[in-house]
Amino acid sequence: MRNEMVKNMTLSAMFMAIGLLLPLLTMQIPQIGNMMLPMHIPVLLCGLICGWKYGLVVGLILPGFRYLIFGMPPLFAPFPPFHPIMVPMIFELATYGFLAGFLYQRSRWQCVIALYRSMITAMVGGRLVLGIVMALHVPFVTNNFTWTAFMPAFIGGAFTLAIPGIIVQLTLIPAIMVALNRSGLVKFRRVREGDVT
Repeated sequence: MRNEMVKNMTLSAMFMAIGLLLPLLTMQIPQIGNMMLPMHIPVLLCGLICGWKYGLVVGLILPGFRYLIFGMPPLFAPFPPFHPIMVPMIFELATYGFLAGFLYQRSRWQCVIALYRSMITAMVGGRLVLGIVMALHVPFVTNNFTWTAFMPAFIGGAFTLAIPGIIVQLTLIPAIMVALNRSGLVKFRRVREGDVT
């Protein structure tokens, strides 16, 4: 039990480091750097591999820690409308790590289908939480908040502009998990623990 906790803490620290550094690589391509959603990948992997508790914590800490080190993600958008970025992202990433890990751990069959089910649910849930936090936060930081202006901006940023990153996540993460399963490092479970076989 202790060895498992140490392993998960070590892996979580590695995913945290990846989340800090990966955006530095994707930002070398300014046209699509933001669209690649580089911090989402290690948070989702952490939840899937280490469990929901670790995914939740890494998702909570990563944006703020990266802001302290690199000044990114910014607290607010640098151009109008000056909506908050970092605080909603904290809740979004925490939701990704929690939902991906929780749903995958609760899957009776851990396989590629369970991976996709957990990831897609986590992505939708995270974006809903992002929208809720932004909607609650924006009226306090701007005087010209209107739903007619907010909804297109939110849908465009959270879904439309994120399509390249979503495609990368849905392609790369299952490929990594399949490779880890084949190597024996992270095995798919065929029956959920505690179930009668």
